[in-house]
Amino acid sequence: MSIRRLAFPIFLLITLGFLLASIKNNNIVAKQGWGMLSLEILIIALAFLYWGFEQREKTAREIAFITVMVAIAAVGRIPFAALPNVTPTTFIVIISGFVLGPNAGFMIGSTAALVSNFFLGQGPWTPWQMFIWGLAGASAGLLKKVYPGIGIKGLTFFNFFWGYLFGCIMTIWSWAAFIQPLNWQSFVLTYAASFWFDTFHALGNVVFCLLFGTSFIKILKRFQRKLKISIIKDNLSDIKKISQDNSI
Repeated sequence: MSIRRLAFPIFLLITLGFLLASIKNNNIVAKQGWGMLSLEILIIALAFLYWGFEQREKTAREIAFITVMVAIAAVGRIPFAALPNVTPTTFIVIISGFVLGPNAGFMIGSTAALVSNFFLGQGPWTPWQMFIWGLAGASAGLLKKVYPGIGIKGLTFFNFFWGYLFGCIMTIWSWAAFIQPLNWQSFVLTYAASFWFDTFHALGNVVFCLLFGTSFIKILKRFQRKLKISIIKDNLSDIKKISQDNSI
């Protein structure tokens, strides 16, 4: 079995070890709050996911394409920072994952969160934003595989759904990290405080998708086709060169 295939079982064992250690009261792990413990597990998960992408076969052009999309998603977040939770980043990440696939979608979403926070502020929320935006991009890629014929209306609803899901996951983290006591009453109050911000996020995603979704998909598909053609040409050139070397 390759090391890449062992990555997921290793991550599960590490996570299980953290959870089992948190049960006992006489070790460092157990003395941490749930917010810190979950953050550590999330950072380990991100490390494994980035390592898995690094191990995957890819071309320099593909990496450059993903880098450009990361820059667009990250920079697109900054001008809207003054508006409460209205950002084109979620829309860009979802459309990118939908066109380019789950792996690229995750990398674009997670890296865009990290890069944009160099301007907007790093903190314990950064790994969570990386994971959630990465998950949004990956789920969009899986959506394309399950429903390849989904139209712009379906993608608009998907963007709307992720506006609330993003906020819900971030609320769970802030509730676990900063709120005491941890019970249903405190969670409901915490989520109620963020509900309108999540609504702005969801509605902003809908507006961006309706205005730019169709044209954005066409642009990405055009560049994706050019990327595939370039890869085929490079492969043919390599085959031709190998044939000439062998003939000599």
